[in-house]
Amino acid sequence: MNGVPISAFLALALILFCIGLYGALTKRNTIIVLISIELMLNAVNINLVTFSKFGMVPSITGQIFTVFVIAVAAAEVAVGIAILLSLYRNRRTVNTDEMNTLKN
Repeated sequence: MNGVPISAFLALALILFCIGLYGALTKRNTIIVLISIELMLNAVNINLVTFSKFGMVPSITGQIFTVFVIAVAAAEVAVGIAILLSLYRNRRTVNTDEMNTLKN
């Protein structure tokens, strides 16, 4: 990491976040939306680690916070998949357009 500038890491995080945002806003498949949200969280993790390493006062706090974000993302995926499986059993579809009511 000595030869790689901070702008390369920030550009990578920006690209990942934009791809995730595009997928979350335009796709109708719920699985793709969950994957897009994970991409956005990974972009945030790259920023946290980058600023932890190259910031004004380099410390480990950004890396510790990244571990918490990864744990929250894992819990989000577990809950999201459970809700998705329940909806699929009732509706027989994973498209978000067809999941607009809460009643059976």
